[in-house]
Amino acid sequence: MKTTIKVSLLALAMPFAIASAQQQVASTDHACCKTAADSAAHLMHAKKMTTDSANGAIAVWSLVPPIAIQNFRPADKRGLNVFESPKDEGIPFTGFRYNIGASFRQQFQGLEHKNNAAPVVVGGVNANQLVDIGRGFNLADANLNLNMQLADGIRVALTSYMSSKHHSEFWVKDGYALIDKSPIDHPILNNIMKYTTLKLGHYETNYGDQHFRRSDNGNGMFNPFVGNLLIDAFTTEVGGEVYFRAKGMLAMAGLNSGTINGGITAPDKRTNAYLGKLGYDKQLNQDLRVRLTGSYYKNDKSTSNTLLTGDRAGHSYDLVMENTAASLTANAWSGQMRSMGFSNSVRAYGFNPFLKWQGVEFFGTYDNFKGKSLAEPTWRTWTQYAGEGVYRFWSEKMYVAARTNTAKGQLLSTTGATAITYTGDVSTQRNALSAGWYVTPVMLLKGEYMKQDFYRFPARDIRSGGKIQGFVFEGVVSF
Repeated sequence: MKTTIKVSLLALAMPFAIASAQQQVASTDHACCKTAADSAAHLMHAKKMTTDSANGAIAVWSLVPPIAIQNFRPADKRGLNVFESPKDEGIPFTGFRYNIGASFRQQFQGLEHKNNAAPVVVGGVNANQLVDIGRGFNLADANLNLNMQLADGIRVALTSYMSSKHHSEFWVKDGYALIDKSPIDHPILNNIMKYTTLKLGHYETNYGDQHFRRSDNGNGMFNPFVGNLLIDAFTTEVGGEVYFRAKGMLAMAGLNSGTINGGITAPDKRTNAYLGKLGYDKQLNQDLRVRLTGSYYKNDKSTSNTLLTGDRAGHSYDLVMENTAASLTANAWSGQMRSMGFSNSVRAYGFNPFLKWQGVEFFGTYDNFKGKSLAEPTWRTWTQYAGEGVYRFWSEKMYVAARTNTAKGQLLSTTGATAITYTGDVSTQRNALSAGWYVTPVMLLKGEYMKQDFYRFPARDIRSGGKIQGFVFEGVVSF
């Protein structure tokens, strides 16, 4: 068994080791999305000039694609600690441009799970018996990223999932327009757009800041860990957001469909979702950056609200705390808390502090979710806490990190053969340690050790006395 693990890890790490050996031919690129201190650290990784011994000429080689799109967050290491797409004046408009990028993610999983749930026999099968899992490679994830510069300060983005756990087919994640300059050349409009951004289309709803750091199917570049948060407040909805930014201050207001697919039927059963964000993000000096945001989301009536169930790709851990009838497609979010049942009404607010001092980072999350299904007379509440610390060193090519994450609330009781009655709050906690190595600015190798426990789940729930523990290694390529 030990030999198998060593051979598997060697196979996973081989392309990263080869790329590392080639780093002596690296180059610079435009760092539009970074603060001054962050830019220096990332450019040290992407830039190196070599001298030809024959004629003394200086050769510059690039390990990152050039940034030709305005107000653009790169999908590689240069996008670290970038939240909303930046207001950038560094790239002149020279006509229509397009950029094609991709992201790939592969894990080697070594997790174990157990429970002490009471047997629930349905059709002669115990629905609470955990599936037998071992060590091995998970299904790889892949994204295709398209960005088009249509006019000065106006661009369009389109992201597709080429491979994901929940969908075996190629499908579109989102597509939207980002407008940072007025299409009408008028002094008043031009002055307004110096501080204003419009985002229109089908896009990631900007509730909270965690969705900027999470792994998005094939792109795990910005996540110091392998897994996302227990309650993954991530969705793509149809609508519009307006941003105002000046001197570090951020204000956003948005309106969207409240569901992934939108819709015009059953108008008496749906209302718009409203959201807002206020924050401050400032590089106070060369060493210190601070950011603090508060977010609010409100959808009083929906046919199927997706704020907490909008990830259509799947989670990083395969088939943990699942029974013997589970499949990777149907049970793509193993280990997550997605069963709150807030399908009809949701109100949420949260806060995210971010602090970066030299190579040390802290990112925190507090969320309060209140909601109900259509049949429920009263609202239920869930809360989530998370804190993660990251230390980046060796010109931020490597890091070590730790995270703790807790989710607590009341579940909706079920009926039928597997009926479960929930009379009080249940909770789950996940702690994780990780380390990562940016072999090049577009290649990341990381490993995580995690432990997750489930508390106060009823005996008929498969998660009763549940525990997940073990390691996951992951390789990421994104550009």
